[in-house]
Amino acid sequence: RADRQKICKEIFSLQVTSLKRRIMKTGGRPVIGISGGLDSTLALLVAVKAVKELGKAPSEVVGITMPCFGTSDRTYNNSWLLMETLGITAKEISIKDACLQHFEDIGQDKNDYDLTFENAQARERTQVLMDYSGKIGGFVVGTGDLSELALGWCTYNGDHMSMYGVNGGVPKTLVRWMVATLAESEFFSESKDVLKDILDTPISPELLPADEKGNISQQTEDIVGPYALHDFFIYNFVRYGFSPEKIFLLAK
Repeated sequence: RADRQKICKEIFSLQVTSLKRRIMKTGGRPVIGISGGLDSTLALLVAVKAVKELGKAPSEVVGITMPCFGTSDRTYNNSWLLMETLGITAKEISIKDACLQHFEDIGQDKNDYDLTFENAQARERTQVLMDYSGKIGGFVVGTGDLSELALGWCTYNGDHMSMYGVNGGVPKTLVRWMVATLAESEFFSESKDVLKDILDTPISPELLPADEKGNISQQTEDIVGPYALHDFFIYNFVRYGFSPEKIFLLAK
């Protein structure tokens, strides 16, 4: 556990240093879409630490939560609580009306929960982030992780796009360990409780409506399989160059 925490802190330091350089080069404000999930949480923690190390206030970071059809009360509330406890500039921009207008424009049935229904939401969120960034002289900090990129579990021209992706080299299992480590850090002490609740929240893109009890209905690992297994495959293939046959044998 001590070794894991040490490594997580080193990786976090690398992320922070990289983002600091980008801020220094561009002079732009980091803008992040906050979902109440693990990936955007880690990206936000990186951004807050980066601006503080540059001598700027946390309010230099802009977080935007964009509720829509699948947003649960839990993730919505955690988004706001996280932004408030970190002291960043927080905004809420609902994308429901924009998506409904888009569905009407292209002849999409709003009750047909297909690929178009899901991807339209991801693309609308990216448009909001990018256009708002341009409006304030900022840049979008990407939240997508290595596991999502390797699996292709992201929306083309949607959540896989940003001006600077801080989690691009961090697999999903490591994102969880890093947030758990940072939750115990004195630097983020005021956000400890909400970080722990985010850690306990099921991984989900939240693009489909919640169930009748208001709970998350769409869980990523039910669809693509466990990230522990995906990350095992990625690790052995990328790091060691093992053949698919050998990785399969090791997995069994």
